[in-house]
Amino acid sequence: MRNIARCATGHDLPESAVTIAGIRSWDNAVAESFFSSLKKERIKRHIYATRQDAKSDVFDYIEGFYNRVRRHSHLDQLSPMEFEQLRTGS
Repeated sequence: MRNIARCATGHDLPESAVTIAGIRSWDNAVAESFFSSLKKERIKRHIYATRQDAKSDVFDYIEGFYNRVRRHSHLDQLSPMEFEQLRTGS
């Protein structure tokens, strides 16, 4: 953290930049977890003929499975859709 503070001071960055830079390293865990799931559950099982096929399949995985069906441990084993329905009462 001291290196970040020294760098921010040396480049006339506000103190908030130091704090944000220090916090962002923790935020990476969510992205790493998502991409690990994507690779294990979808990408490694397919060979795509085109880049567009890969994009479409990843979109289908995210919108059709990951956000609607897949259970998430941080949501008490509910899917995001189930969690939202419980939260909003609909």
